[in-house]
Order: sequence, then C-alpha cells, then structure tokens
Amino acid sequence: MMSYKEALEYIHSVCWKGSRPGLERTLKLLDMMGNPQNNLKYIHVAGTNGKGSVCSMLSTVLRKAGYKTGLYTSPFVRYFNERMMIDGQMISNEELSEITEYVKQFADKMEDLPTEFELITAIAFEYFSRNRCDIVVLEVGMGGRLDSTNIINTTVLSVITGIALDHTAFLGNTLSEIATEKAGIIKPDIPVVFGGKSIEAYEAISKVAKEKGSILHAATDAEFSNIEFSLRGCTLDTPEFKKLFVSLVGDYQPSNIATALKCLSVLKGNGMNICEEDIRNGMAEVYWPARFEIINEEPLMIYDGAHNPEGLRACVDSIKRFFGGKRVNIISGVMADKDVNSMLPVIAEVADEVFTVIPDNPRSMDSKVYAEYFNNYGIKATAFKTIEEGVRAGLKSSAEKDCALISLGTLYMYGDIRDALERIKN
Repeated sequence: MMSYKEALEYIHSVCWKGSRPGLERTLKLLDMMGNPQNNLKYIHVAGTNGKGSVCSMLSTVLRKAGYKTGLYTSPFVRYFNERMMIDGQMISNEELSEITEYVKQFADKMEDLPTEFELITAIAFEYFSRNRCDIVVLEVGMGGRLDSTNIINTTVLSVITGIALDHTAFLGNTLSEIATEKAGIIKPDIPVVFGGKSIEAYEAISKVAKEKGSILHAATDAEFSNIEFSLRGCTLDTPEFKKLFVSLVGDYQPSNIATALKCLSVLKGNGMNICEEDIRNGMAEVYWPARFEIINEEPLMIYDGAHNPEGLRACVDSIKRFFGGKRVNIISGVMADKDVNSMLPVIAEVADEVFTVIPDNPRSMDSKVYAEYFNNYGIKATAFKTIEEGVRAGLKSSAEKDCALISLGTLYMYGDIRDALERIKN
C-alpha cells in the first residue's frame, strides 16, 4: 500500500495543474469511482471571508446534536489531514493513504488530468461516503459555480458568507459579479442563507435564488446586544439566547455567529433535531485555528491568518479593541503577488515594529523586499532569513516593550510559527 508520504507526494505532484475552473474533470473522476458523493447530504458553504469559522461552528453544533458530521475545508493550517474531518477528528494517515491509492487508479486513466483541488475533493467524498456521515459541511474552494465541490446534488442548505473583492481574475471585478459566481451553489428549491452585509451582493444572490425557487434567509448581527469581547471568545445576547458564549475571538465573529445561528434555525425548521443545549455546547467548544488565536501567553503572541484587505481590516480592528491605543509588534510574511501598498496604512494604525519572514511557499515574497515597503513607509522593519529567527527576535522585543506580538499575512506560516515557538521554548 501507498505510504502517507507517497500519498501526499502524489496529491501535490507537479503534473497536477493549478486552478482551472470547470466541473467536467471532477464529474468524470467521480463517475469512474461510482459517484460516492451521492450517498451524502450537504451544507454547502461559499463566500470570501468567514467560511471557515461558519463551517466550524455548524459542524461542532451538529456533532453535539448527535449527527455524524463530516467537515471539508481548505487550505489546511498545519496538517494536510485537517482538510477532511469527521466529528472533529482528522482523517488518519492510513485512511488517507488507502483512499488516495484507490482514487489514483481512476485519476491516472483520465486524458484531462484533474487539478490538485479536484483530486482532494474526490478523496474527501470517498472518505465521507465510506464512513457513512449523516451530514457533511462542505466548504467551497474558490468561487462557487465552477468550483469542483459544486457537482453535488443532495444539498440541504446553501450558505454564502461575506462577499469581498478576491480572486478577481477568476470571479469578476464587482461585488455583484462575484456574488453571482458564489450564488452558483444555490440548488433548486433548497434554502439559502446569506451572511454578508453588502446590499449589492444580496441583490445578486436574491436574483439567483428567485430563479431557482429557493427561499433566501438573510442573517444579521444587528439584533445582538450586550456583546462582550475577550481574548478567549465573545459573549452576547441574541433574540433566542441570553449570554451565548462563542469560543472564537475577533471583532468580526458576531457576523459569523449570526450566519451560523440562522443556518441552524433553518435546518431545525426543516426537521433536523437541534436543541438549545446543542447550540450552547457547540458554540462554547468551537475551535478554528489561526483566527486571532493566542499561541503564546508570555509575551502574548496571537496568530491571525488575515491575508486579504477585509480580513486585515478586521484583524486591526480586533487589535485596537483588545489593546486600546497600545501599539503591537507584527511578524508577517506574504505571497509575492500581494498588494503590500494597500496593506501598509492599515498595519500602520497599530504597528510599533515589524519583523518580516518568508513563508514556506514557492510564491512567497522575499523578506528583505517586504521589509523595505515598511521602512519606506516609516514603519521600522527588520527582515529575517528564517521564521524561527523572526519569531525569536519578535518575542524578545515584545517582552522588552511589554507588548503583544501579532502574526499575520498568510495562513501558510501557521505550522512553521508553531514549530518555531516549540523549539524556542525547549
């Protein structure tokens, strides 16, 4: 049998092409596999920001309600296996190897080879089908209409979180165009929940929902009151729940909480057995790494995977909320195609000093080039060759100044930053 290492090498192998929107290859591959996806029911989640948090809330509550719940997300933060979980447990190395070997025999026979994401999606469907999940929370990779997850036809709920300008080369240049692409996941007569705040996006989604005969539910956090944020999560009152505690941190979470609660209400209305206790227990235990997550206590170090303008704005607002006017140190690495100039004024609102590093990705920007942007903007920045050197310097400086160290810019550094922290502590 294929080893775990061989399975990952095969999945990441160079012959797979990059992002190529279209459903033909996925449909062909799954058909050869006997269409395992048809044995399952799905909550299908698209959107620009907030998808992961919403997926995590839904899957945790459904698990508490006694449903065997699959969860498919991307990208992974530390371990590849995080991409597919059942009841909060990652797929084992053995099962991943076994299913990859099984899928490989079909993929290799295809004239038009699947992309990496298409291959992983097929592996996930097989995994969830073999384990007879009651429900799968399925996160869209990019867009919606042409995303390889969109070959499913047994959806029980479609969800679209906030919409922002992202992946414009593939999805369109206006919020309306992007929202229409994401609304491509809406299935005829199946309810839809929209959790974004853009009226332009809402109108575009509403139009698609009408065409499909699907009822559209808008989620809003406007009805929430007594919101109390802490570095451990937030507590709030909703029309249904008093003092609901959610263990996710960040100024932006109330909007995600509203989306998840609206989804649960719709699912309940359609016959799923979810009680108040399940919702309270699930929300109190929800875990989503790298979203304003405390990864070190003294000095305080927080990781936030903010990597687009909307995410960065939300992160900076959270920093202001928790640390008032006190400035923080920033450790950051980004991809080479990042529009750093648009990030600078936002980071400048809170940054005392920046430590730039190079994420372990061929598309990364050199740390010296990145540091230069900050120095030219008037923010003191130092470049480091390795992530560990950057973390070490950032922690030392933060301890001396008694300020927090915030890591942001990409999700790709999470594992390396955690590993570096462990080595420094030891």
